Amino acid sequence: MARHHPDLIFCRKQPGIAIGRLCEKHDGVCVLCDSYVRPADMVRICDECNYGSFQGRCVICGNPGISDAYYCKECVILEKDRDGCPKIVNLGSAKTDLFYERKKFGFKGKQ
Repeated sequence: MARHHPDLIFCRKQPGIAIGRLCEKHDGVCVLCDSYVRPADMVRICDECNYGSFQGRCVICGNPGISDAYYCKECVILEKDRDGCPKIVNLGSAKTDLFYERKKFGFKGKQ
């Protein structure tokens, strides 16, 4: 997800002991490169990204998490797993544009 959307920003703080989670939509995806092959190392996120209502949420989209997040073998070899907390902290322009477009035409959200 983050590889294909350059406007998404990672947290990148020092990771703690909290384990990253993924929702049903992103289950099995490498957090950094969107690969579905060879999960290798478990994702750790910082304490700030796992505090309060953020606890147990998807690292990519923020929905309730159902499974643990993993880095793929390639990202571990390239040491991309050492860059810091991989939690995405902003929505991105595509999601915000969709929100305002739906609001402009009067569509209701999920009920």
